[in-house]
Amino acid sequence: MKLKAALIQMKVVEGKEENLRTAERMLHQAASEGARLLVLPEMFNVPYDNSFFPEYAEEYPGKTTEFLRSKAMELDVYIAGGSIPEREGDRIYNTSYIFSPQGELIGKHRKAHLFDIDVKGGITFKESDVLSPGQESTLFDVDGIKVGLIICYDIRFPEFTRKLALGGAQVVLVPAAFNMITGPAHWHLSARARALDNQVYMLMCSQSRNMESSYTAYGHSLAAGPWGDLISELETDEGVLHVAIDTDRIEKVRNELPLLKHRREDLY
Repeated sequence: MKLKAALIQMKVVEGKEENLRTAERMLHQAASEGARLLVLPEMFNVPYDNSFFPEYAEEYPGKTTEFLRSKAMELDVYIAGGSIPEREGDRIYNTSYIFSPQGELIGKHRKAHLFDIDVKGGITFKESDVLSPGQESTLFDVDGIKVGLIICYDIRFPEFTRKLALGGAQVVLVPAAFNMITGPAHWHLSARARALDNQVYMLMCSQSRNMESSYTAYGHSLAAGPWGDLISELETDEGVLHVAIDTDRIEKVRNELPLLKHRREDLY
């Protein structure tokens, strides 16, 4: 089976309405160019900063999720809505919503691993000051192809992607916002390693680089293939990256190099 996906690398600014207008413009562009699965970046409706998350947070259904649902129906596409701050009771989650062309919510992923780091001389960030972690992994179907979704820091925990692969995932979406310290060091490496280890397509969707933001995203949205190869990538500006998914290639690689079959469950 084949699937055309598009990664939307958009600039995120202060102002939810402006971010939704940008997303709308780029969703329309991606759909008009033939993409069936459209992917937005992490926190696409809000600047990536703890100070903004409570203000922008929405309960479900809310303004942003209704926007995503209506666009999926209007454009007759699947939309993986990157992520937004989701409020439930007294908690806020970093949550991705996935809608079908019929406007159905077919998947929802709350970021399971919170980005709490302190790189001396580099960057300090603690999502857990504001956000709560999700408790589930996420799989859904897109035109008969099994797709998994994790969010940013989730990719650093190999067992999480492996669980998706063992659950049947052929494609794993990663809306993300790596920064200018972790991005150059680990962005490409993480994508290719998870793709190779699990023999899946890894689609990494970042915000574009905004040097005026308090948190500067790395950009470089990319696709890595089941051989661990880098298929294509954007640079740092806004853009749409189209990716051709071919499940026959996954089957070919898994037959030639049967890593998943060779796992020693008696040892580990």
